[in-house]
Amino acid sequence: MSEGAQPRKTIADRLAGASALKRLGPGLITGAADDDPSGIATYSQAGAQFGVNILWSVVLTYPMMAAIQSVSARIGRVTGHGLAANMNKVFPRPVVGALVALLFVANTINIGADLAAMGAAARMVTGWNQHALTVGLALVSLLLQVLAPYHAYVRVLKWLTLALFAYVGVIFVVKIDWSETLLRVFVPHFALTAAAVTTVVALFGTTISPYLFFWQASEEVEDEEADPDASPLIEKPEQAQRELSRIRWDTYVGMAFSNLIAFFIILTTAVTLFAHGQTNIQSSEQAAAALRPIAGDFAFILFAMGIIGTGLLAVPVLAGSAAYAMSEASGWTSGLEKKWRDAPAFYTVIAMSVLIGLGIDYTPLDPIKALFWSAVLNGVIAVPIMAATMIVGSRRHEMGDFIATPAQRFLGWMATAVMAAAAVAMLVVR
Repeated sequence: MSEGAQPRKTIADRLAGASALKRLGPGLITGAADDDPSGIATYSQAGAQFGVNILWSVVLTYPMMAAIQSVSARIGRVTGHGLAANMNKVFPRPVVGALVALLFVANTINIGADLAAMGAAARMVTGWNQHALTVGLALVSLLLQVLAPYHAYVRVLKWLTLALFAYVGVIFVVKIDWSETLLRVFVPHFALTAAAVTTVVALFGTTISPYLFFWQASEEVEDEEADPDASPLIEKPEQAQRELSRIRWDTYVGMAFSNLIAFFIILTTAVTLFAHGQTNIQSSEQAAAALRPIAGDFAFILFAMGIIGTGLLAVPVLAGSAAYAMSEASGWTSGLEKKWRDAPAFYTVIAMSVLIGLGIDYTPLDPIKALFWSAVLNGVIAVPIMAATMIVGSRRHEMGDFIATPAQRFLGWMATAVMAAAAVAMLVVR
């Protein structure tokens, strides 16, 4: 190779790298939003209670999570419509209405629990009134959703994902027996007790959450509508190879990011709290203590960054997914790129989700417990929504030649069966 060819190669490599990063969108944000305050609390409680013996769940959920999210994204990009709109074409309207109602209830509870945890984390740092901080954070999140167009807001969401890397720092400062850890990932000491099964349902529910299906499908539609050269793949099949490749890359990277962070949150609490006999996290302060080996006296600030940063990322996803689902099911105009006057019902649902969720802040329920039980609820209601998603993604009438791949169908239905079995076991095991 000549001397003059080297600069051209370097520039090409940089452009290729930039192009790969630019292709990360709905999948990355969905994966990061999955590690919301509910996820952080659930993973922290699981690690504190069961140690490294619960890490197997993260390995199990990754392929299942990636498959169901890939199917959801594919439905949006192929049809040009969100998940609820496609469900309306396949199922009776009352069935879709019931699924959307379950989503709205679960999302609103999750929003409330996330906001309460964000307020508690902010109080730890500032010492100010927790209720006032929670209300302030709720209003900031709501105003950003209403006033900022999606193409601008999405850039903020991507940067907020960096807050989650605080939890990866455990590998640099805490002594970890990696041989034992990796052994327990694949050969855990795990007793089938009521507490263990409930924790597994919570872990499944906070990882494979229904709101993420609706969000990623709808954001594929948003991105397609924002690009004047793009069209639903059912109309322009020549775009399929590029777009389905992008969805695969975006989704598998995003879900890997989500599960990697989950792995390290569990590991952090396993090698700190569980190792010292602190197996029951009852407050945000106890969860923050798990990070003290990483940040010393700044552990509370680090914890607050994780809770507040991921909360600001997750609340719009929770509220937005509920608004997309209700709007699509009802035939209302929807979209984060639209102004309030163009989609009043859509933004009203967003406002209702956030404001009703605020009510949880005025209950005696501790934020950590609220977050855990919202994850359990997600683990239960995910089952019928996953089944409906897989049916839509497998129908040629809606998807044409772009139905879910055999691997996606296998893993998606396996995920549905595993989630259903866990939910039933939670009711049976005593």
